[in-house]
Amino acid sequence: MALTLRLSEEDDRLLTELAAREHRSKNDVVLAAIRERAERTAKTERTRAAFARIEARDADALDLLSQ
Repeated sequence: MALTLRLSEEDDRLLTELAAREHRSKNDVVLAAIRERAERTAKTERTRAAFARIEARDADALDLLSQ
């Protein structure tokens, strides 16, 4: 699927420099950024869900420890 990405001159300069530094195409750099953001978001959601489970399961113990 094709996508047009509108960038400011500054963002395009940054993308160009990053692509050159990594010896990758601008397209590859953008795709990597999207995938990294999606993975980071999913990890954050999993972490929050795990903490909520622990907090619910161990509420009494956590309350005692906070005193």
